[in-house]
Parts: sequence; C-alpha cells; structure tokens
Amino acid sequence: MRLAVINLVGLSKSLLPRMPGLSAFAEKNGLQSLPPAFPAVTCTAQSSILTGTSPSHHGIVANGWYDRENAEVRFWKQSNHLVHGQKLWDTLRREIPGFTCAKLFWWYNMHSTADFAITPRPLYPADGRKVFDIHTQPMDLREQVKNDLGPFPFPAFWGPAAGIASSQWIAASAKWIEEKHSPTLSLVYLPHLDYPLQKDGPLAPTIPAELEKIDHLATELIHFYEQRGVRVLVLSEYGISPVTRAIHLNRLFRQQGWLQLKDELGLETLDCGASRVFAIADHQVAHIYLNDRSLHAQVRSLLESTPGVDEVRLTADLWENGVATERAGDFIAISAPDAWFTYYFWEDDALAPDYARTIDIHRKPGYDPCELFLDPALRLPKLRIAKFLLKKKLGLRALLDVIPLDATLVKGSHGRDQVPDAECPVLLGSSFPVHSAEDLHEAILAAARGKF
Repeated sequence: MRLAVINLVGLSKSLLPRMPGLSAFAEKNGLQSLPPAFPAVTCTAQSSILTGTSPSHHGIVANGWYDRENAEVRFWKQSNHLVHGQKLWDTLRREIPGFTCAKLFWWYNMHSTADFAITPRPLYPADGRKVFDIHTQPMDLREQVKNDLGPFPFPAFWGPAAGIASSQWIAASAKWIEEKHSPTLSLVYLPHLDYPLQKDGPLAPTIPAELEKIDHLATELIHFYEQRGVRVLVLSEYGISPVTRAIHLNRLFRQQGWLQLKDELGLETLDCGASRVFAIADHQVAHIYLNDRSLHAQVRSLLESTPGVDEVRLTADLWENGVATERAGDFIAISAPDAWFTYYFWEDDALAPDYARTIDIHRKPGYDPCELFLDPALRLPKLRIAKFLLKKKLGLRALLDVIPLDATLVKGSHGRDQVPDAECPVLLGSSFPVHSAEDLHEAILAAARGKF
C-alpha cells in the first residue's frame, strides 16, 4: 500500500463546511478531531506524529528553546538529529521491502534517514547576504527540481508576502517526486492557512476566499495521488483560535528588575544568560527560564496573577527528567484562549533591537507573527522594499525594517492543548481511533500497512 499524508496546517472541523472538496473527501473516507499536542505548535506536533512519543522522549518542547549550555536561544533549527526516537519511516522500512519515504517541507527535514527530502534553506555567504534556496536529499535533487519547477517562492513561505504560492510549489514538488520516484510514503506539508488565520483570525471575512484556495489545491493533489493508486490521509497539527490581546512577559520581568539588557549601538538586546528570569514566547505558550532559582515562588506567583495568563505548569510535573526537561523552561505559561505571548522586552520602540522590525526567525528570542505584516505606519513600504532589493542586487548591505511592533495586529494564534472541539486538529481518511498526536503516528502506520 502506497500512502501520501498531507499535513494541511490550521485545518479544523469548523473550517470544513466552507471547503467542499475536503468535505467530500471526509464524508467518503472519514473525519475525526483530536486534542492537540502540547504545546500545540508545529515542531512539537510534527515530532509527536513522526515518532509516536511525547516531548519527554522526542525532546521537542516548542519551535525553539533556550540552550542552557551555550546560553543562546535557538529557534527553527532544522537538523533531524534534534528529534530523539525512531521515526515512522524507519519502522516501515524494516517491514516493507523496497520501502522509500519522501519528506516534503515537514520541519526538522535536514539529515534525516528519509530517502527524499526538500526543505527551505537559505544560503548565508560570508559577506552577510541571505540568498533564498532549498536543501534536498539526495543533494542533486536540488538543482533538478529547481530546473523543472523554478525557484521555490521563499517570500510566499513566510513574511508579509506569505500566501498560496508556496503551497502551490510544494504540491508541485510532491507530484514531481511521485512521478520520478514513486515513494512508498509521501509526507507533504501545505502551510497556506497558517498565514491568513494568524493575520486576520478565523472569523474574518477574508477567510472564505483563502479556504477556497487551499481546498482547491489540496483536493487536486488528492485526486492526483488517487489516480496513481496512492491512498491519502489529510491531517493537521492544530487549529487556530481568535485572539484579541497580547501578553508581554519579558516586559513584566523587566519591571521586576530580573532582565539583563545590553546596549548594542544604541539599541537594547536581551542577555538571557545574565538575566535572572526571562521568557521564550511561542504563540500561546511561553517557557519561563530561571537562572536565579531563589525566585521560583515569586515568579510563579507573579505569573498566576498576571491578566491573560490562564495557567502555569511546572515542567518537572509535565515531563520526566531527560531531554525535554533539559530543554524546556522551569515553568510553562499558557495564555487565556483569546491571548498570545510576545517576546518583547523593550519599553520604548525607539530602543527595540534592529532585528525586531525585520523578518528574522532565528535571532528573535521567541516567535513573532508580526512578521506576517507590513508596518501600516510606514509611508510607501513597497518602495522601501524595492530600494532594499536594489541595494542587495548591487551587493550592498541593507536592513529590511518593514515589520510592525504592534502586537494587536495579530488576530489568530495556537499553542493551547485545551480548545473547543471546533478548533481541534483533524484526521481525514482513516477510521483508526485517534485521541492524541501520538495516535496519528499509529494511524499512519496502520494505513501504510493496508489497514483502517
């Protein structure tokens, strides 16, 4: 049995009535909703799906965390070695003669044991430039797929220009891999809904048009696979909740005198290693790290009394000692359903670090959905972008500082594991009973074995 698993980010039961193609697929092949992983964020959910284990074992406690040994925040890393445990393609390879797996744009997609992989990966020459590109496995796929499909539209994958074009290219690459290599298992990540649902919120009048775009694309991809005798499952990692407020924990800690800030060329940066307490924000969850353990009770009391903080969980109670507790904060704060956490630590926008107004997913000590927006306060932002691109083409250095610092722009978020059923992730195409992200692992194995 050959199988394709389409990971359609942000899909929830509440959205399906406005998606006729996927609704028909679900009616024919089955629909289940399930509680999200915790935290309900991309890297944790995918790792639970692909290993069938919790963060206690695979170690992915968020999209990024504070590395205590290096005293550095590390977000959106790509090595598959970070994910501990056996991956589902290794399990199936031992069972199915000639088994091959294609992993297309799922995260932690570098240096895995999957047979074919394509993932976004810019080039960083020594002169400070950032050149959009992809990484592939085997390496020679990189030029082959770009020659046939054109370059991956990186600006459509993340940033103010994010949109359907990136998902269209990924779907085309899935067809390309299928036609050239016919893998036994294809894992395909379609990110489109993440963008409008976070920018505008799931209740916005703009959403039906976006649902139509991804419904058409996903349905066409399903039909392509089915015509080639490939069974299809569709799943999601989380749903998106509407939000109306942002919580700035690091500003709160700053007011307590717990942050260590550094003046860098007249702007403020956060020195995590020298701070007594700090937060690493990731959507609706935040890891709270204590370098000064004497503040344990005081920090917890402060968090629990902060408006917009719904719950504070002790990491040691969540996960057994091991890789997860080594990486995670001492506490994990969970926002109220209508709130989310920023990483912001400055109090005066004029002193915000230079990266704050740029698209910089690796440098920021937390996730920043404001990277999906152009700053509405800017006059002629497209002209500013054009000047930046011209300088870049001429080999000059420049700062693309067009991202707003207004967290109230964000209208959708995720991360909580306790959400209404309508906002839960879903599984389409299997009757295998699923009650967790780990169960999705078993559902995929069962489908690949020709069951359920």
